[in-house]
Amino acid sequence: MESPPEISLVLPAYNEGPRLEPAVLRALGALESLGPHEVIIAEDASTDGTRERARELQQKHLGRVRHLHREQRLGRGSAVAGAFREARGSLLLYMDVDLATELKHLPELVAALRGGAQVATGSRRLPESRAERSAGRRFFSGGYNTLVRLILRSRLHDHQCGFKGFQREAALALLGETRAVHWFWDTEMLVRAQRRGMRVMEIPVAWREQGQTTVKLRRDIVGMGREVLRLWWDLKKR
Repeated sequence: MESPPEISLVLPAYNEGPRLEPAVLRALGALESLGPHEVIIAEDASTDGTRERARELQQKHLGRVRHLHREQRLGRGSAVAGAFREARGSLLLYMDVDLATELKHLPELVAALRGGAQVATGSRRLPESRAERSAGRRFFSGGYNTLVRLILRSRLHDHQCGFKGFQREAALALLGETRAVHWFWDTEMLVRAQRRGMRVMEIPVAWREQGQTTVKLRRDIVGMGREVLRLWWDLKKR
């Protein structure tokens, strides 16, 4: 029987079209030197042909790429969570398909988990980080992260960077508590990890805003503000 991979890297995908294959190929290349691995495409009811591309990639890279399809769109966080539960690795990673975070940081993410961190996350807001983004997104990101630090008592600087890793046991424990299913999933996982006393490490990254995104700033910022208050209330009741 084939041994399970150590690393499972999840790529959440909703209508990613032509970006999917380059992302998968670059991820496979970056993982090559890091040990046994698998790439999981967590495809969330796409309507633009992403499903077919993901199926082709699974066939082309049999044993290294897996495609998980859902008939109903349930949200990015839910897609990652479902893939984590299906993953075979002891280190569970995910990154966004747009590859906004430079892949040169992948070995650092893995090294942090191998070194004892239960959760590791890329950060665009540390002094050593380099983030290229529009003034509007920089403003909203700064305000959001300040809100999370003040209201939810997080010690972290960046909660929404799409570049994270978890020890398997830590991830499964957090998934049992986390209620968010879309963009707020990242924040809730990190806040709950800190509340549990888990070792959470931030890694400075080079990050570049990509032209196309499924984030709708006004709508999603309002929704995430509501989620901050919901999580505050959930934690207060405990």
